[in-house]
Amino acid sequence: MDTERLDEFIAAYPIYEYRIIDTREIQVYERVRTICRIECPRYNSTWACPPAAGTLPECEKRIRSYKEALIFSTVAEVSDLMNMEEMLSTRRAHEEISNAVGEFLKEQGMEIFILSTESCDICQRCAWLDNQPCRHPEYMHPCIESHGVVASELAEKEEMEYQLGGNTILWFSLILCRKGNMPDGK
Repeated sequence: MDTERLDEFIAAYPIYEYRIIDTREIQVYERVRTICRIECPRYNSTWACPPAAGTLPECEKRIRSYKEALIFSTVAEVSDLMNMEEMLSTRRAHEEISNAVGEFLKEQGMEIFILSTESCDICQRCAWLDNQPCRHPEYMHPCIESHGVVASELAEKEEMEYQLGGNTILWFSLILCRKGNMPDGK
């Protein structure tokens, strides 16, 4: 990954922090899946979450098939952290940045796979519920936790902020990267 070009690109976006990490350093935990299954209302309701995201061994294999990953955060402010609707409304801006960073990495000849915030909410009713393929696979990013990764633990390990206090939210994305085929003419 060309870190100089990445630094220049990222400087144009409101990215709070980022790190490039070796995917061998990413831990995958069964306990995260247990929490998904027991506590999350999105479990078994979207392509971005388990079980649609794949088995935990499949997810770990997917992560390891990429050499490195870019983890980054953006900051959003809300009037009340307990207002879920307001909090979730700030997520779209982060997802747009995730898509822009992903496109930049692809232009640099990287193959990518984006893991991002919460679960996908592009469609009012996910095609998963109707046993149909995802309608927007190019925009649907499974959540980081769907792959058994604890975002807060990874951020802490990389010495990144995870909580800023007040009414601020830190959204995280993890973009898995590997050298791909360069586009024609490059």
